[in-house]
Amino acid sequence: MAASIGLVVVHTAILPLRAHRPATLLGTGQVQMQGEHLKEMEVDVVIVDAQLSPVQQRNLEKAWGCKAIDRTGLILDIFGERAATREGTLQVELAHLEYQRSRLVRSWTHLERQRGGFGFLGGPGETQIEADRRLIGDRIVRLKKELEQVRRTRGLHRSARKRIPFPIVALVGYTNAGKSTLFNALTGAEVMAKDQLFATLDPTMRGLKLPSGRQTILSDTVGFISELPTELVAAFRATLEEVAEADVILHIRDAAHPDTAAQRSDVIAVLDGMVKDDTLDDDWRKRSIEVLNKADLIGGVANVEARTGTVAVSAVTGEGLDALKSAIDARIAAGLDVIEYDLAPADGARLAWLYQHGEVVDRVDGEESIHVTVRLLPADRARFERP
Repeated sequence: MAASIGLVVVHTAILPLRAHRPATLLGTGQVQMQGEHLKEMEVDVVIVDAQLSPVQQRNLEKAWGCKAIDRTGLILDIFGERAATREGTLQVELAHLEYQRSRLVRSWTHLERQRGGFGFLGGPGETQIEADRRLIGDRIVRLKKELEQVRRTRGLHRSARKRIPFPIVALVGYTNAGKSTLFNALTGAEVMAKDQLFATLDPTMRGLKLPSGRQTILSDTVGFISELPTELVAAFRATLEEVAEADVILHIRDAAHPDTAAQRSDVIAVLDGMVKDDTLDDDWRKRSIEVLNKADLIGGVANVEARTGTVAVSAVTGEGLDALKSAIDARIAAGLDVIEYDLAPADGARLAWLYQHGEVVDRVDGEESIHVTVRLLPADRARFERP
């Protein structure tokens, strides 16, 4: 992660923890020994792959004489560098402020100065740290209002898409699993796809035609990561709701990664967390397909050990993409209602609507009625049968 934002890693260490020290997380001897190494190598930033409390962060910086950040701080910095759109910037800023609010400890002397009171009687006023907290709190309230507006706007867009009979297919997965590359390979789009963490922060949508002729909308979303900070989960709720509204969820995995099984568990944990927050339905597994990507790195699709319900592909070479499209087609068809209708011969408008919004699998023209068997999305069936 550090290398993904241009940091040069000059020293790494795995330190066993017998106990979590409230003051420094690490033991006294470990802090001292690492401090000597850091001084010799003139290190500017130390990244601790754990969650540091504000006090621990301050004490480690004082002991080592350099900047110290934890896993959450690093992920926030990566997100800050990747954010490009207005929505992405708002989400990252909100996550940053939520994180910084807990970091306002008395680390600097200016935070202990008091301002003069207001009113006729004066008074002790408020300390600088209290003023900073208040300003951050005000900004967080404004950001949440703006993101709520983004959420409402996305809801309107989803409502508009529902009026167009195109199922939504959402790509989810661990960061750098190749989601954007696969998105481009399927749709012919030119979404930024790089071999780096969190290259995509904002959902992108393009049309995708399936083998049956059915038109769908493919949505590329933000990547997940293990121990995703709660600040980020909350801030990117508007983005993750695109997943909740999808008719099919493609869980993209990096088949060539040595920790692919652990990454799979991390993604599922995030999705299950969305279920607990009532953001996602608990039946999301029934409409999901696991896609084992990057098969070209391990000898091709034939060499990928695929379980039942998974599809192996290579977004780079295109191998397996036809099988993936067929799997998406079959999953969408499985979620359709098969209904039979008898329409009057003169009722051409309703018949045309069924052809436009559904999949007519059988039609028998009679003198008094037209008998059609059609597959429809549940929402479209409700619209058609509405009085």
